[in-house]
Amino acid sequence: MAKKQATALAEFTSCIDALPHLSGHYFELSPSVIKKIGGKISIRLICTVNKKVSWQCGPMALGNGSAYVTISAKRMKELGVKPGDKIHVSLKKDESKYGMDVPVELAEVLKQDPEGKKRFNAMTMSKQRYVIQYVSTVKSSSLRVERALLLIGNLKKLKPGKESLREMMGLPPR
Repeated sequence: MAKKQATALAEFTSCIDALPHLSGHYFELSPSVIKKIGGKISIRLICTVNKKVSWQCGPMALGNGSAYVTISAKRMKELGVKPGDKIHVSLKKDESKYGMDVPVELAEVLKQDPEGKKRFNAMTMSKQRYVIQYVSTVKSSSLRVERALLLIGNLKKLKPGKESLREMMGLPPR
């Protein structure tokens, strides 16, 4: 049976702009787009630009009822766009559990470590996504295993509910 395709919550045209407070780029979601996606920004989305490139994302508050989604240099290159260019955006609700794909290596560590899995599942979604992202960012499978073991091993040493991402990485608390 084929997977049911989610219908777009919103389709619109936007312009790529530079993030004033960080290096990188974004496009804006107007208050009317925010209303179409449910009236809040605490939602995970699948963003498709110019019907070519899709990724999982979460809007960030911009002020005045607007929000933004970042767009990486790699995605801009794939799309052949630059700052100032207009783009077509389609937003669908992300139905995945974490709002991103879990690396096989992390899934295996959690499968083999019931206590680690319990502690991981007890964390906030944003911290879970951070762990998933941190493990995912390296290309080497062996490094992904090392990162997963480090984070989950350190997580089990921390007081439940007081998990610090720095301490999970083996860094001293601030």
